Amino acid sequence: MVVLILGLILFLGVHSVRMLAPGGRDAAIGRFGEGAYKGAYTLASLIGLVLIVWGFGRTASDPAFLYAPPFWLRHATELLVLVALVLAVASALPPSHIGRAVRHPLLVGTAIWAVAHLFVNGEVGTTILFGAFLIWAVVDLIAQRSRPAKPKAPPSWRFDIIAVVAGVAIYGLLVWRAHLWLFGVSPIT
Repeated sequence: MVVLILGLILFLGVHSVRMLAPGGRDAAIGRFGEGAYKGAYTLASLIGLVLIVWGFGRTASDPAFLYAPPFWLRHATELLVLVALVLAVASALPPSHIGRAVRHPLLVGTAIWAVAHLFVNGEVGTTILFGAFLIWAVVDLIAQRSRPAKPKAPPSWRFDIIAVVAGVAIYGLLVWRAHLWLFGVSPIT
């Protein structure tokens, strides 16, 4: 459990620099250069991710439960994960109506993804993992409110269509076999 928690602290901590120290990123870039900052950021993120995966894998040997999720929430989870994937894809595309309606689609998608997984997983390790991502996303969303909105180009329906099609395709791959192959659990059993 310690490895999982250390990984979460490192990964989510690196992704919280702007939230915790708004001028910290710019100060670090000014001091070390953009390339060095991005390299350190990427390395710390990768180390955190590896620790999360390794630590989470180790929690499977001790499947202590905090709660027993009701079976019917599986259907809500399936829908919520689909929405989260569409939002995640929309966040990586040029301005769309989805991005305009949901000011921070990746953060909202992360929160939805975490809630969806908490609906169907009651083990201690999964609760820590998805609970940490949920708390981080909500706190970051709140912190984002204090920042002025950046001007964006006019939205295009084309990117909405791409986000929906790509999100559905990723969802289909996950349901078909990828989730089982990657994580050892089928989302439809």
